[in-house]
Amino acid sequence: MEDERGGVVPDRASFTRTLGTLKQEGSNILLVGAAAGTHETACHQLLGADERDSRYRLFVTAGDDRTTARDGDDVATDRVRTIDSREVLEIGTATDETETDRPSLGTLGIEIVETINDFDDSADGFSPSELRVCVDSLVPLLQTYDTETVFRLLHMTTARVDQANGMGHYHLPLDPDHDAVNLLEPMFDAVVTVRSRNGTDEQRWYLRETDTTTDWLEL
Repeated sequence: MEDERGGVVPDRASFTRTLGTLKQEGSNILLVGAAAGTHETACHQLLGADERDSRYRLFVTAGDDRTTARDGDDVATDRVRTIDSREVLEIGTATDETETDRPSLGTLGIEIVETINDFDDSADGFSPSELRVCVDSLVPLLQTYDTETVFRLLHMTTARVDQANGMGHYHLPLDPDHDAVNLLEPMFDAVVTVRSRNGTDEQRWYLRETDTTTDWLEL
């Protein structure tokens, strides 16, 4: 059976094995779809069971402009950090700024990498999937910077998550066929489309390495 991209739809066993590999080797996942509430459900699953376990969690937000209500500030510990990109980049502090006046997006990338490095030192090396990163969301960055600049930030971030054998997910609450999704998709191991249908939150995974798409699965 083929999916709409031309690949084969994986059976549940092979899909489960692939997810296990993503957890062991590190992965970066792009979350798309316009249903904000469904993003929150998916976010909770990708971050892991709860904030009191042994995982290290990094939230990268844009202040109050985010897709989910989740934020590490209310559970801040030595294993949970939040980076507010608007504070790091001082976005919005100058109403007449031009693109050349804006702080380099590389500043945010360095902040993310250094925070992961701090976690790594504290953990004395990460176990597979011990690091979880949530970027919520990419939309404010795409509204402020050109796509190529955001692409470079994602390259820096995803590479460090892979190096740590961590799991990063990146909220992009746009339709799956949006130009921004198509441009950024190659950076990721999987693209997960989320939706709410008849009161049920659902997800559909596209696995890039095997070029396969799952059926719609309940979250």
